[in-house]
Amino acid sequence: MIPTTTVASGASIPVLGQGTWHIGDDPGRRSEEIAAIRAGIEAGMTLVDTAEMYGSGRSENLVGEAIAPVRDEVFLVDKVLPMNAAKRGTIEACQRSLDVLGTDFIDLYLLHWPGPHPEDETIEAFEELIGRGLIGAWGVSNFDADEIVALPTAPQVNQILYNPSRRGPEFDLIPAHRHSRPPITTMAYSPIEQGRLLDHPALAEVAHRHDATVAQILLAWAIRSGDVVAIPKASSVAHVEANAEAAALRLSADDLADIDRAFPAPSSPQPLEIL
Repeated sequence: MIPTTTVASGASIPVLGQGTWHIGDDPGRRSEEIAAIRAGIEAGMTLVDTAEMYGSGRSENLVGEAIAPVRDEVFLVDKVLPMNAAKRGTIEACQRSLDVLGTDFIDLYLLHWPGPHPEDETIEAFEELIGRGLIGAWGVSNFDADEIVALPTAPQVNQILYNPSRRGPEFDLIPAHRHSRPPITTMAYSPIEQGRLLDHPALAEVAHRHDATVAQILLAWAIRSGDVVAIPKASSVAHVEANAEAAALRLSADDLADIDRAFPAPSSPQPLEIL
């Protein structure tokens, strides 16, 4: 059973979802990647995240095929590129994504990162898309604390890079999310730092105590507060099933202290990092 959290719209979403960056890039793995997404949904990881940028639509196309039989069970997240995020461009980009996905509705539509177009125009487009029933809610990605505060309306979600080696958001950004009214949901991408933390000895020791993998410990750490959603990528059924098992892990005070010693929490503001 995957725990859930609630976004400002009232939708209940799992704290572990599925990322799809680079999924769809290798046609030879298409069947395996579709099976992985479907296995994740069956395991309760019903939030599936994609973007028009990922493979120039290849990820959206694969995601659309994977979720088609269970579309009503899925909370679908997609993103508009900043260069496309003028008012008319946002609407056109959303319609293109819907066509590629083969669906008529995106649950959450994000501005992928701050860009050249005035954000009030992008938000006007988001609100129009909500009014037309094409999206359920809107949010942003890769927005730092000052950029969040500068928005004319608070987003429902801010998707950011967050893992033990990227703890800068804990100083000001995540608190700003929590203090917003209504609160902004934090969604963590690259929670295992694209594999670069898997050999870290402190994390390996914590994993050993739990008879778990380091990847599972990293996922358990990301969702430890109950209000942060992690979206790890998994391109095989075995991998996605292992990710889902991380939801049952409970890190002890000693575990968290060991991770803190290896990866100290920030003591001052740090610029938001982006991959």
